[in-house]
Amino acid sequence: MIDDTLLEAEEKMDKAVEVAKEDFAAIRTGRANAAMFAKVFVDYYGSPTPLQQLASFNVVEARTILVSPFDKSSMTAIEKALRDSDLGVNPTNDGNVVRVVLPALTAERRKDFVKLAKSKAEDARISVRSIRRRAKEELDRIAKDGEAGEDEVARAEKELEALTKRHVDLVDQLLASKESELLEV
Repeated sequence: MIDDTLLEAEEKMDKAVEVAKEDFAAIRTGRANAAMFAKVFVDYYGSPTPLQQLASFNVVEARTILVSPFDKSSMTAIEKALRDSDLGVNPTNDGNVVRVVLPALTAERRKDFVKLAKSKAEDARISVRSIRRRAKEELDRIAKDGEAGEDEVARAEKELEALTKRHVDLVDQLLASKESELLEV
């Protein structure tokens, strides 16, 4: 019972760290990558559809990406979605592909992205701590109901704390990496 609780907490914490990785990948740095478009949704025949399901991406230069729609009729909708996104890009449409040239990041924009990364990291930390709290409540319930001894529950709580610390440290490492990547000129 205790092991199940700890295993479930670890799986959920791993997922929280994965979400943080995805969020960090979506934050734009000076270099172009397809992960930047993970959170862009296109109004495709009346329903919001992830851009990655509607097009393929080709990085041709450090700051240029070609977005090739699978359906050419969705070209203007893709262009509009990219323009309206928070990426700060001005896409151009040549009839076959949408060319996205990423402007050079200003120092102010870099600082804004660092703030955004810190916010995403704090969200991940909060998520991990929330998972810890729920697991701790479950361990307390197990001890109260007499399903396990106090020593076992105390050991499990120490394991839970170590697990939480490991995942929070991992989020902090991801943040430090993203921050240095963003501030690199």
